Amino acid sequence: MTATPQAEAERRLGTLDRYLPVWIGLAMMAGLLVGRSVPGVADALDAVTVGGISVPIALGLLVMMYPVLAKVRYDEVGHVARDRRMMALSLGLNWVIGPALMFALAWLFLPDLPEYRTGLIIVGLARCIAMVIIWNDLACGDREAAAVLVAVNSVFQVVAFAGLGWFYLDVLPGWLGLSTTGLDVSAWEIARSVLIFLGVPLAAGYLTRRIGEARRGRSWYERELLPRLGPWALYGLLFTIVVLFALQGETITSQPFDVARIALPLVVYFALMWAGSLALARAVGLGYPRATTVAFTAAGNNFELAIAVAIGVFGVTSGQALAGVVGPLIEVPILVGLVYVSLWARRWFPDTTEGASP
Repeated sequence: MTATPQAEAERRLGTLDRYLPVWIGLAMMAGLLVGRSVPGVADALDAVTVGGISVPIALGLLVMMYPVLAKVRYDEVGHVARDRRMMALSLGLNWVIGPALMFALAWLFLPDLPEYRTGLIIVGLARCIAMVIIWNDLACGDREAAAVLVAVNSVFQVVAFAGLGWFYLDVLPGWLGLSTTGLDVSAWEIARSVLIFLGVPLAAGYLTRRIGEARRGRSWYERELLPRLGPWALYGLLFTIVVLFALQGETITSQPFDVARIALPLVVYFALMWAGSLALARAVGLGYPRATTVAFTAAGNNFELAIAVAIGVFGVTSGQALAGVVGPLIEVPILVGLVYVSLWARRWFPDTTEGASP
């Protein structure tokens, strides 16, 4: 009996990947337990910074990103970038639909809580880098397409973030007769975040593949080296989750109603962005691998940048910072769940081979 595409895709997930929701749940509980039961651990973790960047979080993100970017076949990136349908759709979803949807949901669900509302709008402006490549890989999306879209969004983010922040927090609310909030963030702050959390692992992944293939060949690289590197991506993810929950454990457990109010529009946002993007990608004729890549890159957010901006502009104890932290705490389990929904939805795509990554 021939296995279904979904079954074949699921078999590609190792034990660690297959039970990822379980590990993530345990990591969340471990972080909360550590943050609540170990005196001073949150202050100690928060104090380990370089240039305002949390070293523990940076370490977890770099470990998480490097193995995934080492998997990319960089010699195929040029071909992927020529797919104008995919590129245009992704840019429109990320820089027109995504910020506008988060703005609308923030005002709809939090009209009386301006700090949380502003924090959510900042999350909506911080478009995908980093973690989205993990979800795309687990869902058997197009690895090279994900690398291209993440790179394009990162460059666009450096150019557009501050301007979009001014528009959505000052200009548009003024036009609509709503209260306004200023956002003073420099292009350097954004560029630094992109450089560290994408540029460093991207360079390391590229050099690893180039040197590895040059010395031992592609077959050895993909069959021998990559399986050894692969698990470290999820180790880095789980470590990052533990640190985030340890840092915010007391706030999360002491303000559960506030967290729930912030979480609700985020749940709606991730569901609408992912499902709408997947449907639009299928409608314009993209095959499953690139359609799922468009969906995850549209739904994912750069939580590190959102948190950094919220803390830098409004302070570490601000409502804006809390909203920024709740973002990834909601995004991680939801997008993990959508990995399985994506694998199930693969049956509705007539072409499941276009751009597939091995």
